[in-house]
Amino acid sequence: MPELRWNPLLDTWTMVATNRQARPHLPKDYCPFCPSQNKALPNFTVLAYPNDFPTMQPQGFGIKQISKGIFRTKDAIGKCEVILYSPDHDKQLYQLSDAHLLELVSLWQNRFTELSKDKNIKYIFEFENRGEEVGVTIPHPHGQLYAYSFIPAKIKEELRNSKKYFKENGSSIFNDLNKAEKKYKKRIVYENNSFTAYIPYFTDYPFGVFITHKKLKGNIGLFTPKECVDLADALKKITAGFDKIYHRPFPYMMCIHQTPVNDKKYADSADYYSFHIEFYPPLRAKDKIKWYAGSEMGAGAAANPLDVDECAAILRDCIQSTKA
Repeated sequence: MPELRWNPLLDTWTMVATNRQARPHLPKDYCPFCPSQNKALPNFTVLAYPNDFPTMQPQGFGIKQISKGIFRTKDAIGKCEVILYSPDHDKQLYQLSDAHLLELVSLWQNRFTELSKDKNIKYIFEFENRGEEVGVTIPHPHGQLYAYSFIPAKIKEELRNSKKYFKENGSSIFNDLNKAEKKYKKRIVYENNSFTAYIPYFTDYPFGVFITHKKLKGNIGLFTPKECVDLADALKKITAGFDKIYHRPFPYMMCIHQTPVNDKKYADSADYYSFHIEFYPPLRAKDKIKWYAGSEMGAGAAANPLDVDECAAILRDCIQSTKA
């Protein structure tokens, strides 16, 4: 049964989900996300539905909480959803029409708003894994959503450092990053009325794009209809540009970072933390992987094998070539 186990070294929770071992090996000619093959699916343009093998669920799994001692456990309360981008098995995100892609952004927004009503939920994380290089076994265009009953470790660290920066400098780190990258210019790959996309000078992934909100809104639930349109536009341009870099499907992890919900400790987080999307693309060449291995995984000491200014110039040219 899924449960949460406390890691005292990192002050966070590990999700132990033995039920996921029961996931079947699917036949190569069958896709559970295609309505033509899975009759249980309704007709849809975009769709959110509960993950069949969740690491968390709203009512938990009946695990007894242990809150003292070195071995601490609590129930895996939360929500795991699959977000289907299209009924078409072969459609890429950037191949969706503008109206279709806007429906996807609106679905993310609606799920964030709805799940935030559950007081057990503390953080809502929407993400996409794309490509076999990051472990994807079903190529049908889709993402996922995890709604946690705790703040995940990386988000907690970003929040802590963003608040520290705010106290020391009197301004948001995202505001200052946006201004600095805008002034430098060379790492910006795309921009519209609501968002700026750039490869930060500190990223550990060669094409590790950030999409940042110009008005520094904390989460997608606060976006206006126009901001949703602009987010769809930015996603379309950037993901289309990715596939032109090496003239092949470009793998990535796309992660939406935003303010926590229902947590008094972070009630002021919108003052210093902003919605942004982080891309982690593992390719360092057409047929070479930038492995996140010993130093990166074991010590948390990141290393980037390529110059991000050069990477930004390549991606910017690829994006501009998609505008026609």
